[in-house]
Parts: sequence; C-alpha cells; structure tokens
Amino acid sequence: MNKNLSLAKRLSCLLLVVLFAATALMMTACVDQNETPATTTGATTTTTEVVTTTTLPYTELGKGETSFYFNVTDGEGNVTKYLIKTDEPQVGTALQNLNLIDGEQGDYGLYVKTVNGVTLDYNTDGMYWAFYVNGEYAMTGVDTTDVQSGATYEFKAEK
Repeated sequence: MNKNLSLAKRLSCLLLVVLFAATALMMTACVDQNETPATTTGATTTTTEVVTTTTLPYTELGKGETSFYFNVTDGEGNVTKYLIKTDEPQVGTALQNLNLIDGEQGDYGLYVKTVNGVTLDYNTDGMYWAFYVNGEYAMTGVDTTDVQSGATYEFKAEK
C-alpha cells in the first residue's frame, strides 16, 4: 500500500511539472505573436512592453528626440522596418525629409505615390499606398498625422 501511495505521488508531481511546462510554452508563443517592439537597442531593453527578438530588425534613420516605427509592405508582401528618430511634428514631413515617401499635393493633402523607392500608380496598375496607424487604417493623411512617440506607422501596397 505504501508503494502505491509513493507511485501516486510521483505521478502527481510529474503531471504537475508537465502542465507547468506546457503553460509556460503556450504563454511564450502568445507573447511572440502579439508584441510590438518598444525599442531596438540590441537584443532586449527593459520597458513597459516586451521586446521580442523574433521580429525583423529595424533600420534606424534620422536624428531627433522622438522616435516611431515605420513599416513598408510592398506588393509582394516583403516588409521593411525602420525606427525613425525626428523632431518633426508630422509623420509625413519626417518621412519626406528621409526620402522614404514622395507624392503630389492634392485637394486632400499629400497623395503618396512612392514609398521606399517603389512607385505605385492606381490608374496604371490598380495599386495604391494605404496608410496605417498602429495597425488600423488611418483616418488622416500622412501629412496631417501628428508624430506619437513609440507609435507604428505603415504603408502597404494594396489593390
């Protein structure tokens, strides 16, 4: 009887260890899929957000006190990521100063036609550059969007 009790304790402990390990792996997988990097000064930095090393590296551009993330997704799904440092108040001005975007002024502000050296023409190829702020389709143009430190701005080639 004592031998059975000992075996039951061992199995209980083993089950507890397996459950703990599985929970830890699931939590790690969830964090890797959902995190936005807070800074990119090496492998990790202590901040209020978790910085993962599974994201693409960011190319740092510009000089200034305020920094934000800028991602470009081309028509083939390739993503280029930048960490922009600027003192400019609007995202569009900061990106134009770094030659990352170009376009023409229209009735509704800057109509971006070229991003990261890639020009799209809706009238020719049916594609355009869509502007996103923190993963959401922007409600303002890039030239009237105020820079927010730590925010992620993105242009995606879309049909």
